[in-house]
Amino acid sequence: MRKLCFLFLLFLFSGSIFSQATDTLYKKEGVASYYAKKFHGRKTANGDMFHVDSLTAAHKTLPFGTMVRVTNLKNQKSVIVRINDRGMAGKKRVIDLSPAAAEEIEMIKSGLQKVRVEEILAPNAINRALDNLSAPALLKD
Repeated sequence: MRKLCFLFLLFLFSGSIFSQATDTLYKKEGVASYYAKKFHGRKTANGDMFHVDSLTAAHKTLPFGTMVRVTNLKNQKSVIVRINDRGMAGKKRVIDLSPAAAEEIEMIKSGLQKVRVEEILAPNAINRALDNLSAPALLKD
């Protein structure tokens, strides 16, 4: 019964919980590029096999598994990708997208595009959200 009450309260308060958790999430504007198709089938930094049709990206510092929304600032199209690689060492780019992700935001022809990158779910975001939750105190006997 306690678990059911906790889940109900978590659902009830989830909007405010996750908005609190997103206050400290990564957000940056800059130039994006995309991977060449020649990398198809190679291992990424986290051990995944790179696939040109996957919605993934490389980022210099965000933890592997982080989900980010990448918005093309020219046309406002966006795509959600998972960080699974490192890259762009020494280059002034904020993210390197898979060809499928680049296609979603219509940046294939330009090659480089000004974008906004917003972290929407970090691997530990749920833990951070639960830390902010005071509802479990309501479940005490």
